Amino acid sequence: MQLKDIHSPEDIKNLSYDELRKLSGELRERIISTVAQNGGHLASNLGTVEMTLALHRAFDMRSDKLIWDVGHQCYTHKILTGREKDFDSLRLFGGMAGFPRREESAYDAFDAGHASTAISAAVGFARARDRMGENHHVVAVVGDGALTGGMCYEALNDAGSSKLRMIVVLNDNEMSISHNVGAVSKYLTHLRAGKGWFGTKKRISRFLKKLPVIGMPLHRAFHRVKDSIRNIFVQDRLFDSLGFHYLGPVDGRDIASMERIFARAKNWDGPVLIHVVTQKGKGFKYAEENPTMLHGTPPFDVKTGELLKPSKNSMSAAAGDELCRMAQKDERVVAVTAAMLEGTGLKGFAQKYPGRLYDVGIAEEHAVTMAAGLACGGLRPFVAIYDTFLQRGYDQLLHDVCLQHLPVCFLVDRAGMSEDGATHHGIYGMSYLAHLPGMTVLNASSRSELRAMMRFALLQDGPVAIRYNKTDFSGCGDDTDSSACYRPVWQTLREGEDLTILATGAMNAEALRVSELLKEKGVSARVVNASCVSPLDEELLLRLADENKTVVTVEDHALRGGLGDMTAAVFAKKNKKVNLLMLGVKGICTSQGDRTLQLKAQKLDALSITERILSRKEING
Repeated sequence: MQLKDIHSPEDIKNLSYDELRKLSGELRERIISTVAQNGGHLASNLGTVEMTLALHRAFDMRSDKLIWDVGHQCYTHKILTGREKDFDSLRLFGGMAGFPRREESAYDAFDAGHASTAISAAVGFARARDRMGENHHVVAVVGDGALTGGMCYEALNDAGSSKLRMIVVLNDNEMSISHNVGAVSKYLTHLRAGKGWFGTKKRISRFLKKLPVIGMPLHRAFHRVKDSIRNIFVQDRLFDSLGFHYLGPVDGRDIASMERIFARAKNWDGPVLIHVVTQKGKGFKYAEENPTMLHGTPPFDVKTGELLKPSKNSMSAAAGDELCRMAQKDERVVAVTAAMLEGTGLKGFAQKYPGRLYDVGIAEEHAVTMAAGLACGGLRPFVAIYDTFLQRGYDQLLHDVCLQHLPVCFLVDRAGMSEDGATHHGIYGMSYLAHLPGMTVLNASSRSELRAMMRFALLQDGPVAIRYNKTDFSGCGDDTDSSACYRPVWQTLREGEDLTILATGAMNAEALRVSELLKEKGVSARVVNASCVSPLDEELLLRLADENKTVVTVEDHALRGGLGDMTAAVFAKKNKKVNLLMLGVKGICTSQGDRTLQLKAQKLDALSITERILSRKEING
């Protein structure tokens, strides 16, 4: 049977192990070729091919519930569940999501995208099953990186103390995105040392089978007592103390062994944790050698593993470079990240100043409060974190940073719409940051502006959040000037007489193109970079109100609570009647893929914005 003949998990249940090994190779080739074309999560998916096959053979996913943590390892699952023919559209605009999506398939039990959520969701599924009098299995697949997040232990503690019948599959590849950190990682290394048990078990089995007459009876007896023997090699205390029956470690490439251990877990009347040891990037040389670079990757050359379009305008890299310069001059400067060392541009900082970089793992709440402690201790912490992940630390932002007015700077990466879709869109950052007391919120439109904002933040005695997109769309050249100063007032980028466009962050590039298109239509548009959104430049806004001209706000952010809303609030507070057109993201944004297409879908590309402005009758003021 070939991959194209697989239409549901039922199609793999009668395959031989030789056929499954061949199918594993086909799955890896399919994943590699698609991700090379579209970009996506490669290394994590290559490591879980056999484990996913074993899960779908051991369980009936038509009724059993399979819940993926993060979901960046679910590509094999998607292919096996009837989506092979659409797999070429992975992560493209209008195509297949890169994460589990309930609306996409009945086999996707729970939407995912952030880490450490699966066990909590599984506890809910198990309780709902018991309450409804049903009898299916609930399985959560959790990476070892997710176990650096505290939410996992809240859920494990709840499930263990409640003796819920559920299964947690721990996919242990020694990594989250970067290499794992902390005591939990060291504990799993201790358990993983029991991999010697894999080889020992096989050697004993082969030896017993060869013995004449008594060989097979001894072999069967060995398998009945092998758990007791295994405990000589592997001794778990953590999961056992949390109320889970621990099984493993089991080789994540051995489908037969995984099937047997999954079958045993199904018969256990209580919570079970199965420790599966996999290899990130398995089956693709370049992903095995550099699983971090090819974790979440843009398109690449399959033959060389090199990226097809290396980013030359990375805002993340600019932030990391500037932080190195600042650290060289100021001993107080330290960096904090939550398992996103490479993604946030801090790899160079870690190499130059390893003792001043704190990677706390997937523990955003801890990162924020720990940074508050660093600030209280006299240091100047810069917390590099994605906009969508900082949401998790909202209470800590208020309670631990803002109420104490501490000088913590948040480098809020990936602001705006993300190629990864709904769970990764940084379109709420202004809303949840700008109303926090004492928080200065800046949106950088270029690498040079970002660098200047970071230097400004170092001089402040309170919290500062600097939001920026992954890429610099401004087209600016040399961005290494370390003398430019930033002031929290808005800058006029282009003069105009008929109307004013207030743009923020990456949307300044679109606004400048809009002004050019309007000029062709005989409309003169002023473009203002609204770089500081908390506090707003009220002085400039009131001058605009007195001009009695149209004001247009442009943002790749949710309209509610964004720049437009804040601008309207100022006008209302001052009782100013202004012809205000607010352009931003409406409703829940579920799109993914190329940013240009996403902007067009939201009517936020330059041409659409121009048309929307021209359609306003009041444009001539």
